[in-house]
Amino acid sequence: MSTILHSQDAPAQDQRPDVLAHVAGNVRALRTERGFSQDGLAAQAGVSRRMISGIESGEANVSLSTLDRLAQALGVSFSRLVRPPDMRDNSRIDSLAWRGQSLDSRAILLGTVPAAREAELWTWSLAAGETYSAQADAADWHEMLFVMEGMLTVEREGADPRKVVAGDFLIFTSDRPYFFANHESGPVRFVRNVVF
Repeated sequence: MSTILHSQDAPAQDQRPDVLAHVAGNVRALRTERGFSQDGLAAQAGVSRRMISGIESGEANVSLSTLDRLAQALGVSFSRLVRPPDMRDNSRIDSLAWRGQSLDSRAILLGTVPAAREAELWTWSLAAGETYSAQADAADWHEMLFVMEGMLTVEREGADPRKVVAGDFLIFTSDRPYFFANHESGPVRFVRNVVF
């Protein structure tokens, strides 16, 4: 399972804020604003109270899918949950949201714009041999990928793997589990739009 790492785990050369630097305060403020106890939010989101406590204290690593469930339970978008608390809109979030085993594997949520609900713009990189797996989204969610360097392999449950080379793109509905993989010897860099 992919996780968001604590900001103190981020390497010195990456100056972008880690979304966990914002999530703790945002979850606490939104939970309080909506009148939820930690137990109430945990039940609504389908996670443990211990997880809610760990998130609010900044001591828990958390999966992106758990943050999606928390956002839904709080009635906000994923980007509202992870953006800096003083930001008025989502046009420039520019925060580290996922880190792989290698320092060359990371996802940065650049910003979002409105769609039916929202559209997210990300830059991603995967080091050689690295993968990122994702759970199924709702039927109206889409992924739009553009590879800038290397070759990205996209595997979706029930579909043949697709190899996307630099300069090419892939658009698909993310209504079933999928994963991104770099089976090459060098890094792959790509732009990812999530539209929902």
